[in-house]
Amino acid sequence: MAKPKILQEDREYTFRSYFEMTYEPEEILAEMGYALVRSRLSLPKTQKPLDRLEELKDRIERTLPRVSLTSETARRETLVAPILLEVATYYCDCQLRIEYPLAVSKWLKGNLDYLLRADQNLLVVEAKNDDITREFTRLAAQLIALSQIEEQPFQYGAVTIGDVWRFGRLDVKAQQIIEDIKTYSLPDDLEALMNILVGIVERNSSSL
Repeated sequence: MAKPKILQEDREYTFRSYFEMTYEPEEILAEMGYALVRSRLSLPKTQKPLDRLEELKDRIERTLPRVSLTSETARRETLVAPILLEVATYYCDCQLRIEYPLAVSKWLKGNLDYLLRADQNLLVVEAKNDDITREFTRLAAQLIALSQIEEQPFQYGAVTIGDVWRFGRLDVKAQQIIEDIKTYSLPDDLEALMNILVGIVERNSSSL
């Protein structure tokens, strides 16, 4: 007896729909033609000096004791947006799109929380209910959508709850999405996190 399909041909799904599904991420992504692999991910890292890092770290360390991160608004305004704006404004000179609308098919549509647009895009998803694990399915769906409109062999993304970040990479040729088993915590891993964020965005797609 054939296993019932999770995704129905006659239905439409937004990116948020994938977060709300109770199925295993591997099963959902398999129906989109992608395999999910969890392993330690080798990520690009910048070689340029991050000369504003100490100032940013000091600001975060002074902010964290004074702000409760129990709401999406708090996480967005105190940690996520300031870090991405730092990357876009001071290190990579690129565009930061917030709540960016994207629709490529009836299964792949909705808003992207944050998209750094450069030679190599970087997509960042803000986790709902502090659930990084389930939210990775939404990130994966958005990376698949981006791969259908951007001519890049890889698509990079991250899920964050503000003070914790996890990265993922979509390999177009291999039809594979790798979820990094490592996470980066703030403020202790700020330097490593910034090195990766800048490294991804500044990397020209032709060199991948």
